Amino acid sequence: MTEKSASSTDARTADLERRLERLERRTPSRLVRESRSGMEEAFWAVMHSVFPEEARRHMKAAGREQLLAARVYLDRWIERLEAEEESASATTRSHQKIKIE
Repeated sequence: MTEKSASSTDARTADLERRLERLERRTPSRLVRESRSGMEEAFWAVMHSVFPEEARRHMKAAGREQLLAARVYLDRWIERLEAEEESASATTRSHQKIKIE
């Protein structure tokens, strides 16, 4: 074996060992400890393989904006419900008990 092919083999072996180490870190028990399901792991694998980094940053920002919009919507909904409850309790007439013989 020549020195060049030995060096190439060593580099390939090192690369394979790094890949194997990454795969071993993705065990189901570790994913459960990290609260990540197999579906979530698969989703992120697709995201990283299909979308470039810049696109992922934009999608993350867009997702955050959608969550903020949902928060505003829910806050308004809660405020409206609380206002309705307050007005209903303010307009409730008091009842008087009348004894009938």
